[in-house]
Amino acid sequence: MATASNRDALLRLLTPVVSGTGLDLEDVQVTPAGKRRLLRVVVDQDGGVELDGVASVSTAVSAALDASDVMGGAPYVLEVTSPGVDRPLTEPRHWRRARSRLVEARLADETAVTGRLVEADDQGVLLDVDGAQRRIPWPELATGRVQVEFNRPTPADEDEGE
Repeated sequence: MATASNRDALLRLLTPVVSGTGLDLEDVQVTPAGKRRLLRVVVDQDGGVELDGVASVSTAVSAALDASDVMGGAPYVLEVTSPGVDRPLTEPRHWRRARSRLVEARLADETAVTGRLVEADDQGVLLDVDGAQRRIPWPELATGRVQVEFNRPTPADEDEGE
């Protein structure tokens, strides 16, 4: 596991590098992997990350790490990835990227609401909860999580229901 200061140093080094490729740096994680360490760099952007974007940011991150001593002298493996569906929704951009998905919103009062995310804007999120729209302002929202749907409706399916 990365120490807090090592993680902070990685974030300081890599945030501008990743931003320079047009992506957002979501997280960095360092974990032991045998005699080496695994450095996982999690990136995202609106509309998702394409394979070419991952390759581009991998090259940029690798060059920045090679020019720095932030990882020390021990060997490591670099992995650049996008967040999985189980990533908590904690930032407005996470909510915006989950538009049209079924989400469980955990509220500040420790209750939860499940609904389809209609929009996320400057004021908060708008959920469709069983056909009724419910606006939840940012101060009332703790975290959220995308719910896995095996038969997720497509936009065409939603249009047929209108």
